[in-house]
Amino acid sequence: MQLEIINLKGEKTGRTVELPEDIFGIEPNDHAIYLAVKQFQSAQRQGTHKVKTRMEVKGSSKKLHKQKGTGGSRKGNIRNPLYKGGGTIFGPKPHKYDFKLNRKVKDLAKMSALAHKAKDNAIVVLEDIKLDAPKTKSFATILKSLNVGRNKALFVIPEYDNNLYLSLRNVQGVNGTLLSDMNTYEILNANVLVLTESAAKLFTETEETVEA
Repeated sequence: MQLEIINLKGEKTGRTVELPEDIFGIEPNDHAIYLAVKQFQSAQRQGTHKVKTRMEVKGSSKKLHKQKGTGGSRKGNIRNPLYKGGGTIFGPKPHKYDFKLNRKVKDLAKMSALAHKAKDNAIVVLEDIKLDAPKTKSFATILKSLNVGRNKALFVIPEYDNNLYLSLRNVQGVNGTLLSDMNTYEILNANVLVLTESAAKLFTETEETVEA
């Protein structure tokens, strides 16, 4: 898959980058995507919900009245779940929602998400950006020149750049990530995938290393 490299003004540079077909050109596996997104969202849940049982609420443990001879029902103590202020029956307790997903499935899901973006022509390759200082306005101008200013965009860079990170973090609808940290959910959640030139070329270099 060949894409034009765009400069910071939104113009074609005349250079192209070749993205590997066995990543961006595969038939997407939607079930693998479903599992990867489910795992990601499950891992975001804190699972700190907690209620008190009758053993944990405050109150006397004395039996309210004798078992027989009152004409009323049998009663235990005031912490009985049937009384106001009593414990909760079968309430939630802290636990994790995350689950294990095999690496091959996660890789397939990520490639499938990238393939969907390729089919939708929702991938832009931008020449490398080097900012001398953090400036949100400068970054927003670059996005506007790419015609992705009003879309949710995922900006992918090969390595951490503090000035770039500080410039993009306040732009509404834009998320930044390292190529190595990119996940299936982030790819699908964005309308446009913006790869810097260096990040795009890493796909080809990785592919060549695997073949060698």
